[in-house]
Amino acid sequence: MQHVSINGLRLSRIGLGAMGMSAMYDLAGRDDTESVRTIHRALELGVTHLDTAEVYGPFVNEELVGRAIAGRRDQVVLATKFGILQHTGSGSSFIDSSPENVRHAIEGSLKRLGTDHIDLYYQHRVDPKTPIEETVGVLADLVTEGKILHIGLSEASAATIRRAHAVHPVTALQTEYSLWSRDVEVEILPVLRELGIGLVPYSPLGHGFLTGQFRSTDDIADDDWRKTNPRFLAQNFADNLRIVDEIKDIADQVAATPAQVALAWLLAQGDDIAPIPGTKRVARVEENAAADDVELTRSHLDRLDSLSAAAGARHDDDNMSTIET
Repeated sequence: MQHVSINGLRLSRIGLGAMGMSAMYDLAGRDDTESVRTIHRALELGVTHLDTAEVYGPFVNEELVGRAIAGRRDQVVLATKFGILQHTGSGSSFIDSSPENVRHAIEGSLKRLGTDHIDLYYQHRVDPKTPIEETVGVLADLVTEGKILHIGLSEASAATIRRAHAVHPVTALQTEYSLWSRDVEVEILPVLRELGIGLVPYSPLGHGFLTGQFRSTDDIADDDWRKTNPRFLAQNFADNLRIVDEIKDIADQVAATPAQVALAWLLAQGDDIAPIPGTKRVARVEENAAADDVELTRSHLDRLDSLSAAAGARHDDDNMSTIET
């Protein structure tokens, strides 16, 4: 597995997103034992970058990751996120990046993850009630205290990224980027490259759609979050299969899987991009890690670049309302 350095943080080129092990996808199929095996196998394959968040579950995903890395902490670049859960008032779930809430959040994450520091600590969503300068200010204090090593943002606008970076260097931005979500290329990616900030794409496989495993909405469990995602609904689902079919055709040409081609395309976009495909299965993490060895020709890349945009918004209205534009 190749490694890259983004703003002083060295991590595997392909990481592992742990969210689906505990939340959102096929909840009836949750298997913590297999999830722990998956994390261990990822580490064996050279995947060092593990991503979680306090809101996944909530809390149980961080606990799961903590159990999996016990005794292996020095092998891991550990990333987690704060800001969607409120800890200082009613305890309800809403965006809060006030300094007081950040300090509550970090202590909980450290305890659940069984560590004394977080390598990369993200603001999960921008808090419209708290100036980003205040949030980054307390994060900078946590860096000084050694509780976090690097600061990250998630789903922040270009203007917010600039304001945050002016207070303390931001190491990475996390947002969706894949062959069916490319809007980041217009404004966000140029700003990141101007400032020397890395990009960590979540859902680089389009919530699993780009793997080709789904040919009908009947293939998705009823308790699965994707049942409500606009790109998985009705005619959008059928229209988006054309993207998968193009990827599969190239995969057949290079003796790879559609997932590996989708990841290889993303890796070809630059050494400052480190995707975190999620899975809870050993076989899938082996497949994803092997994408590091897939070679696409210029012709293949041009063909993938020319794919038309996905049909449907990338999230429903409620989720899109939390994404800063």
